[in-house]
Amino acid sequence: MSVTEPTVDRVAAAADGGNVLRYSAVPAGAVEDSILYLEGVSVSFDGFKALNSLNLIIDRGEMRSIIGPNGAGKTTMMDVVTGNTRPDEGRVLFGNNIDLTILDEAAIANLGIGRKFQKPTVFESLSVFENLDLALKADRGTFKTLFARLTGEQADRIDRVLETIRLAERRHDSAGALSHGQKQWLEIGMLLAQEPDLMLLDEPVAGMTDAETEQTVALLHEIARDHSLIVVEHDMEFVRNLDCQVSVLHEGRVIAEGAMDVIQSDPRVIEVYLGR
Repeated sequence: MSVTEPTVDRVAAAADGGNVLRYSAVPAGAVEDSILYLEGVSVSFDGFKALNSLNLIIDRGEMRSIIGPNGAGKTTMMDVVTGNTRPDEGRVLFGNNIDLTILDEAAIANLGIGRKFQKPTVFESLSVFENLDLALKADRGTFKTLFARLTGEQADRIDRVLETIRLAERRHDSAGALSHGQKQWLEIGMLLAQEPDLMLLDEPVAGMTDAETEQTVALLHEIARDHSLIVVEHDMEFVRNLDCQVSVLHEGRVIAEGAMDVIQSDPRVIEVYLGR
């Protein structure tokens, strides 16, 4: 989708203890119900352009797959969205009117954006249940963490997450005893416990068995009923089974978008990524 230079009024608003830059109108060319809007985003590292005037729009409630060769800018894009990297230029809007480029990682997480990295980062010495307990969206100061008791609502939420991620029967097992694929599911569950509006998943089926990969397809479709998802992945069969819109990145910009069948027949995509 092409974008044009919008004229907007900006107002400062306080959120989670920090200043949030809000745009009073939806930028021209953006979809009114979009949850994430990137326009002209560029990032350079020592002269290398990791992102090159990247334009990307994710609709609210959408699951989008992002593919592309190594060095295409997929990780940098997620770093920009989550506040880990500041763009040299361009805009990154959440919910059409919140400027993410002025916020730090904690503030962005509090707004409702969660990220799962490629390698599972769970607390292996704790139980599955305890991992989800720690991840709950709540004040987790040292004192409260040590002495807080779960409310009935929080316990019910953990139970729902356990059912969703297929780990209800492993709730009392240590996270370290899980298979690699189950640790991936647990980390996805830890994001769900934080109640994000937008989830960024980096290679969620890396290292999984075929059976676990198949179950993950069903898991993500279930999660997508209530959340917007960006799934970065290299497994083309997995992406096909997700049956969602696909964006292909190359040299820091989107070169093709569409259904997987369309993407796989695009000459540009074949040339730079899929191979002839």
